[in-house]
Amino acid sequence: MERPRENTNACGIICLKYLLFIFNILFWLAGGAVLAVGVWTLVEKSDYINLLNSSFYSIAAYVLIAAGAVVIITAIIGCCATMLEMKNLLIVYLVLLLAVFLLEIVAGVLAFITYKELDEGLRENLKTTMQQKYQQDGEESITNAVDKLQQEFHCCGSNSSSDWKDSIWIQATQDSQLVPDSCCKTPGSLCGLRDHPSNIYMVEGGCVVKLEEFVLSQLYVVGAFGIGIAFLQLFGMMFTCCLHQNLKDEPY
Repeated sequence: MERPRENTNACGIICLKYLLFIFNILFWLAGGAVLAVGVWTLVEKSDYINLLNSSFYSIAAYVLIAAGAVVIITAIIGCCATMLEMKNLLIVYLVLLLAVFLLEIVAGVLAFITYKELDEGLRENLKTTMQQKYQQDGEESITNAVDKLQQEFHCCGSNSSSDWKDSIWIQATQDSQLVPDSCCKTPGSLCGLRDHPSNIYMVEGGCVVKLEEFVLSQLYVVGAFGIGIAFLQLFGMMFTCCLHQNLKDEPY
């Protein structure tokens, strides 16, 4: 009389194993995506770190890389625990899922809090950085970052192109340069001699607005990945608990 119950229990375990295995594949892919975003952020946009008065941007990139690696490792452990039906390893896996879930919540809250401070500091310091460090000896990284910022975001100056008139470099130049050549819509040698709107980028709010939008968009990317993975983790924790509970009565 116990055989139908045993068959039902066995079918339930098999279903849970497949569900948890599918979850871990998705979890592994999500971890790979997070890792890729972190590496892309650090490699492709690292120049902008030099323009920020905070290490938040670089820390966020490293956090993404670390989180992606942890998620990938956790998913691998989950697959092993599921396929081998190892209850102790399932507990380790569940603890890791819970830890990553809590870290995502804490990191998300800190990111939004830190962004407010970063936003205020960015407005205060970007103009000073551009005016005092652009084209100065030993500040090549700042110069490259400013040129890349103005070309990539089609802007000129921190708040407007007029910011450049108080630049140390502009005041010291001998060729009546009004703005850097990177302000020009069609960059060329000494194209910055003319600051007419037909020649240079005129963006309302200047580069600081563009850089703020970029940092905020990066924050949204981090938040989207965090929410997506957290949503997946809820299912993973539920499946793990169910599988562990069903395996309790199974012989070792």
